[in-house]
Amino acid sequence: MAPQTPQPSRTATSTAPLLIPRALNRATLARQHLLRRTAALTPKDAVAHLVGLQAQNVKPPYFALWARLEGFRPEDLSALIEARELVRIVTMRSTIHLHTADDALTLRPLVQAARDRELKMFRGGLQGVDLDRLAATVRALVEERPYTMKEIRDVLLEEWPDASPQALSIAARCVLPLVQVTPRGLWGRGGQVALTTAEHWLGRTPGPVPAPDGTVLRYLAAFGPASVKDMQTWAGLTRLSEVFERLRPGLVTFRDENGVELFDLPDAPRPDPDTPAPPRFLPEFDNLLLSHADRTRVIPAEYWGRAWKGNQAFRTLLVDGFLAGVWRFEEDAKTKSATLTVQPFGTLGRAARDEVVAEGERLLADMTGATTSYDVRFGDVIG
Repeated sequence: MAPQTPQPSRTATSTAPLLIPRALNRATLARQHLLRRTAALTPKDAVAHLVGLQAQNVKPPYFALWARLEGFRPEDLSALIEARELVRIVTMRSTIHLHTADDALTLRPLVQAARDRELKMFRGGLQGVDLDRLAATVRALVEERPYTMKEIRDVLLEEWPDASPQALSIAARCVLPLVQVTPRGLWGRGGQVALTTAEHWLGRTPGPVPAPDGTVLRYLAAFGPASVKDMQTWAGLTRLSEVFERLRPGLVTFRDENGVELFDLPDAPRPDPDTPAPPRFLPEFDNLLLSHADRTRVIPAEYWGRAWKGNQAFRTLLVDGFLAGVWRFEEDAKTKSATLTVQPFGTLGRAARDEVVAEGERLLADMTGATTSYDVRFGDVIG
């Protein structure tokens, strides 16, 4: 999962303004509301603006919004999920995202081509499986009541005993827009993953597959300036060059240090590269670190791969806008205390350490159940 610097998909003209990594960093942080928290967006509006939040695990969307919204309360996001205004569904990059109901019904059809490509990778384990019949079987099951994936797989294996169990699971989530039902995803409440269709859960059917133009513009608003390959990495789609060309008259262009052409909205914020960026504690799998082909705008080259171990992502710390370490926290219900441990990738100066401690104490106060004490500690530097 380590980021790689892509080869230019299109060489920008030498007259296009140059954006150095620090300029790209500040522009992207501004779009992500990570330069300064905003009080102007509700949690639902923020999820819409960010075009969804990565949500393989339950807590990351809560910590992602805490880092971005002033006065954020986990209970407010949880209430939106319980009211079915937000849902957890596989969309971009074949991963679970938290989306607004409207986006769940439009983005999933938009990225269906990527799900179809994913399914082809498992065709060897689906010999003799009629995918239309599989979809009808799964739909009938999960619209009667939510099923776990194991329950779905067991029923499908009765129908196709020679098929690969893993391939059947992949097929079920690729051919149907399955959402995770509550209590899964609610703050402070447990619940195994149980699934039904987006149409059944939301009480309405998706419209036609939308043109990608509007999603490209939304991506730029949340992650720009960006290249065609950046957008394709975020969405898991291919052949978006013609869409950018169609939109070019309404966009502005830049070039990065590798000569890659970057597109942007004319009025989008592009702060001065020297704009201060306070420390931010981000959850595992935060989209800021996953949504570009070239991630050097956030991840220094010497730290590539440090935020991952196998397929598992660590919670990450930004200092001066760039990846600078990882963190974890533990709560003790008996003593009503919480501890946040920071492991930096390099030596932090006194001022930076003080800012990290202040931000960490705020996180513990807002996002844990600790009512007696909390502490921010520094672990060993990860060299």
